Amino acid sequence: MTTKISELLDAAAARAVPVVRGVRDAQLKDPTPCAEYTVHDLLNHLTHVVIGFQSLAAKKEADFTTTPDYLSGDWRGRFADEAARLAEAWAAPGADEGMTGTRNLPARTVGRMVLLDLTVHAWDLARATGQDFTPDAASMGAVGAFLDDMAPTARRMKVFGEPFPVPEGASAFEALLAATGRDPRWGTAGRN
Repeated sequence: MTTKISELLDAAAARAVPVVRGVRDAQLKDPTPCAEYTVHDLLNHLTHVVIGFQSLAAKKEADFTTTPDYLSGDWRGRFADEAARLAEAWAAPGADEGMTGTRNLPARTVGRMVLLDLTVHAWDLARATGQDFTPDAASMGAVGAFLDDMAPTARRMKVFGEPFPVPEGASAFEALLAATGRDPRWGTAGRN
C-alpha cells in the first residue's frame, strides 16, 4: 500500500468523483450528515476545499473565509478536474515537505487533512443522496491513524462534533466516521 499523499488523494478522488457525478439536481436541497450543510452547501464546501488545498500544496495561501457557489455549468465535471489537479499538486516535488498555510502546519499534516475531507465528505454526499460508498483502503488507513492525533484539536476548533457512540459491530470506517462526530448509520432508517 502506498503512503504517498498524492497517490492516496488520487485513490480517494477516484471514489469521490462518481459520488459527485451521481448527485441529481433534485437532491441539492436535501440534508446531509453534516447538519449545517445541504447537499448543495456540501458540494460547494468540498469543491472549495479541493481547490484551496491545491494552493496549500504549492505553499501558497488559501482563503477559506467564504465559499463561492461552484454549482453552475458542468459542476460535476469541474469537481472531477479539480480533484485530479489536487492529486497533481500534491505530487509536485516538495509538496509534502516543510510547512504550509496560515497556521504554518506541516505540509504532510495538511495533505492528510484534505485526504480526510475528501474521504468523509464523499461518504456524507453518498449517504445524503442514496448512493453506495466504500472508501479506498489505503486512504482509510492513512486517515485513521491521522485522525487519532487530530481529533481532539478538531473538536476544540469545532471542526468535528463530539464522538458519536460507535455502534456494535461497526466497521473501521464507521468507527472513523463516529470519531468525527457523525452517526455512521445516518439515513439508513429514514433521515436522522
